[in-house]
Amino acid sequence: MAQFTPDQVERYKRHLLLDGVGAEGQRRLLDSRVLLIGTGGLGSPAALYLAAAGVGTLGLADFDLVDASNLQRQVLFASADVGRPKVEAARERLAALNPDVELIEHNLRIEASNAAGIVRDYDVVMDGTDTFPTRYLANDVCVWEGKPLVYGAIMRFEGQVSVFDARHGPCYRCLFPEPPPPELAPNCAEAGVLGVLPGVIGLLQATEVLKLLLGSGDPLVGRLMVYDALAMEFREFRLSKESDCAVCGESPSITEAVDYEAFCAAQTLETSGSAVPELSPVELRARLGGPSPPLLIDVREDWEVQTARIPGARTIPLAELDAACGELEEFRARPVVVHCHHGGRSRSACELLLSKGFEQVENLAGGIDAWSVSVDPGVPRY
Repeated sequence: MAQFTPDQVERYKRHLLLDGVGAEGQRRLLDSRVLLIGTGGLGSPAALYLAAAGVGTLGLADFDLVDASNLQRQVLFASADVGRPKVEAARERLAALNPDVELIEHNLRIEASNAAGIVRDYDVVMDGTDTFPTRYLANDVCVWEGKPLVYGAIMRFEGQVSVFDARHGPCYRCLFPEPPPPELAPNCAEAGVLGVLPGVIGLLQATEVLKLLLGSGDPLVGRLMVYDALAMEFREFRLSKESDCAVCGESPSITEAVDYEAFCAAQTLETSGSAVPELSPVELRARLGGPSPPLLIDVREDWEVQTARIPGARTIPLAELDAACGELEEFRARPVVVHCHHGGRSRSACELLLSKGFEQVENLAGGIDAWSVSVDPGVPRY
């Protein structure tokens, strides 16, 4: 044990005693480099346990600020951190937990222009994001750079975990070939999540990271683990490597990084069959105060309306809109503006109304969140 300091021997004693880790495994952890893409719900518990385990270098990639709504599940942060960059607050907390760990801040959005250069410097990448554009970009770059990607996803009361390593099995695109359109891909801010769920999934991801670094056990390569918190049930599905996969297949059609956020938005406009006109919150305020105000429809869920609302809006949840069209007959030729939280669900609602023959339908760009920022700060953000 001469290679460890007395403090390290004391800190990692339980690892040093453990068959399958021992001195050699602990040294391997201390020499390893792990990139966490996202330091939120999944990244928080994973980062804490990876730092505690003595992973030598942790890269923290996140461009967001700590928000009060994060504190329900993002256990890296405290109330005093609200408004601070996440990577800055995370670095301080992790440095206090284990001074052995080198912490590298990537206070930026992972994009096509920087992804490969960042990923290349690490041994394992952990996907802690909640957006499809970043997830697909991370997958593609990990395939090209020959890095294992430890995947996790959460929504409401369910989560998923897998390890995508195209050198030994399928990649993420073998399972989900193309990103869904933005309006069909809500994140936790849109759909909600049980606070403890990311803790369970994040720790499972951290376990997979440690197994990969140690070369121990049977990683979830070619397997998808699905967790149902309400049923307290784990299910496992076998995944196969697809020969026609666009990235890791025999004749790949995608060979360079793409910024999928812009790509998905463009695809939505191309395939929707009709470009939905949008107006800004400031424009809506002027129209509502004018001589012929539009009908304002709020397609969020009832709990969201109870949290924040634009005065005068008529609430019709998106799932009920089709059946409610008959009640809106008098507005078929009159101006209608639809809004939701951020603008995705309301775009789908506008497309539905246009398909039903409503003539003057517009979407509120950015939803009620943009309204709160640009027009009325008294409307709570959530």
